[in-house]
Amino acid sequence: MGTVRQGQGVSPSVARSRQRTARPVDCRLQLILIGDRGVGKTSLLERFTGGAFTENCKSTVGVDFKIRTIDVGDKKIRLQIWDTAGQERFNSITSAYYRNAKGILIVYDLTKRETFEELGKWMKMVDKYASEDADLLLVGNKLDREMEREVRRDEGEKFARQYCGMRFCESSAKDNSNVDDLFHRLVEDVVRKVSVLSLLLLLSLCVLCFTVNCLSFSLG
Repeated sequence: MGTVRQGQGVSPSVARSRQRTARPVDCRLQLILIGDRGVGKTSLLERFTGGAFTENCKSTVGVDFKIRTIDVGDKKIRLQIWDTAGQERFNSITSAYYRNAKGILIVYDLTKRETFEELGKWMKMVDKYASEDADLLLVGNKLDREMEREVRRDEGEKFARQYCGMRFCESSAKDNSNVDDLFHRLVEDVVRKVSVLSLLLLLSLCVLCFTVNCLSFSLG
C-alpha cells in the first residue's frame, strides 16, 4: 500500500472548500522579546513556535521574527513575535520595534546575575520607546539549571512588582518548562485589555450618538 503524502488525494474543489471554511483570525498582535545577549530569547521563541531546542543557538543579529496562531478563549490570535539582539550596538535598530508591540517579554538568565542587574537598562528602553498600554512580562530563563542559580525567585518577583506589578515567570527553553504558559498568559492580558478598550470606545460612541440625537431633537 502506497504512502499518502501531504497534498495528495485531495481534489482542487475540496481544497478550496476547506480554505473557505477555515476559521478566520480574530486579532493580530505583535510581541517583542528583549534582554541581554545569551539569556535565551531566541531559544524561547524557537521552542514556542517550533517545539525544538537548539543547544548552541546563534545570537540574533539586529532583529528576527516568527509567527504563530493560538486560541485564547473563543478568539483566534495571530502572533508576530520579534526577537531582538541583546548587544547595545543594535539598540538604534531594535528600538523601532517597541512601538507597535502590544506585549513585551523582558528576559534574564537566572544563572547569571549580571543579566538580572541589567534589567533596569531594559526597562528604560521600554519607558522610552514602548507604548504606554503595552503589557509586560518578566521572564527568568534557564530554570533547568537550578543548581547554578544566581538570582532567587523572590528577587525576580520583587523586581516585577516594582514596575506596576507586571507578571513574572521562570522558564526553561531546554526542557520546555512554562514556555507555552508564559506566552499565553501575556497574550491573554493583551486580549483582555484590547477587549476592554474596544468596549469603552463603543460605549463612548453610543453616548456621543445619544447626545447628538438629543440635541437634534431639542433644536428641531
